[in-house]
Amino acid sequence: MSVCPDPERFSVPEPIDLAAFPDDFSWGTATSAYQIEGAAAEDGRSPSIWDTFSHTPGKVDNDDHGDEACDHYHRWPEDVALMRRLGVDSYRLSLAWPRVVPGGDGPVNAAGLDFYDRLVDAVLEAGITPNITLYHWDLPQVLQDRGGWTARDTAEHLAAYASAVAARLGDRVTQWCTLNEPLCSAWIGHLEGRMAPGLTDLTAAVQASYHLLLGHGLATQAIRAAVPGAQIGLVTNHSTIEAASTSPADIAAATRMDGHSNRWWLDPVYGRGFPADMRELYGVELPERPGDLETIAAPLDWHGLNYYFPVTVADDPEGPVPHAREVLLPDVPRTGMDWQIDADGLEALLLRLTDDYGVRKLYVTENGSAFPDTVAPDGSVHDPERTRYLEQHIAACARAVRKGAPLAGYYAWSLLDNFEWAYGYDKRFGLVHVDYATQQRTMKSSGLRYADIIRLHRQSQA
Repeated sequence: MSVCPDPERFSVPEPIDLAAFPDDFSWGTATSAYQIEGAAAEDGRSPSIWDTFSHTPGKVDNDDHGDEACDHYHRWPEDVALMRRLGVDSYRLSLAWPRVVPGGDGPVNAAGLDFYDRLVDAVLEAGITPNITLYHWDLPQVLQDRGGWTARDTAEHLAAYASAVAARLGDRVTQWCTLNEPLCSAWIGHLEGRMAPGLTDLTAAVQASYHLLLGHGLATQAIRAAVPGAQIGLVTNHSTIEAASTSPADIAAATRMDGHSNRWWLDPVYGRGFPADMRELYGVELPERPGDLETIAAPLDWHGLNYYFPVTVADDPEGPVPHAREVLLPDVPRTGMDWQIDADGLEALLLRLTDDYGVRKLYVTENGSAFPDTVAPDGSVHDPERTRYLEQHIAACARAVRKGAPLAGYYAWSLLDNFEWAYGYDKRFGLVHVDYATQQRTMKSSGLRYADIIRLHRQSQA
């Protein structure tokens, strides 16, 4: 059962330059398969690296896991109805590779593809455009056992999986994304060990980063072959990077962190190759073959930016690569994740992608905030901090559009409270509150405000 008060009764608390957005601007929300689906062992799905990681004691807060999550696998009609109530016109979802191709490569699981076939039809019937992400971190464990992203074969298997999915859904789906946040897969999963597969190996991390981007290029080719006219993008997460002081050491540390977090993931995609200064810093030989850089730099139709927070760093010569230590600034607003709130950073990154990389079409594919939520006695969830965050960042998007950013859409993260990776279920990002004991969904005030923003934009274009 969902609790959805009427969004029409919410007024605008502060002005947002909604007229800056074009008539066809896309308003959406986003989820990912492992975070919401549950049904981890149903209908032929095999374990993913996140099943393995989350069931390893001590890896996830409270030893939480995604076995049930939001039970979206069974409750998806209710969730599509929630999106309809929000008024979004696009839904960014990911497919579970181990549900579609349980062996990682080889035969396709008909039951897995049937689920997404039904979901896509329902989303379209609701007047919402699906934007499908092929890989949102849930690599089949069987491929991890064969080397995972440190092995070139995994990039090739991603392309084969992409081809199978595109052949089935491409008659209705035109919006495609190859990878979500490859930085997290490589650096946090293989270097820092805080995400699946939980490695702390610089060589493995650099190899994984290379094969992830190679897989992106190969999957792009596979989708283009299967779906003429497909709109294909890549989603990367970025932060603005500032030096903690004006000292040369801190400024150099900020340059290294920018290379680690930003340039390493953008330069090769836009034909510049992997940054020379970072290759020297990592000291790891890339597993290059002739033609790889051209494959990685396959032309994109759009680029997705995931933005949450800025980063301030100081030099840390004895610390791990990139030898830059994050400095937490005092007296600045923060989310429940202890992430600094700075909407100006979103504007700056949209303009950087536009001006420095020549991106011709942009989406903000994730942007949101976690705060503790309380369900009131009347069943409502009032979340003014999350609402304010949403307003500030949409306003930043409008400023970027006024300055020339080719921003075509905004996806709020996330539709539902969900399994928040290593943080388990304590951190809530949803526009919709989920009571995990009962699976009841309740639209939060932030969701109602988002619905209001969407409605007001459409009215402004009438």
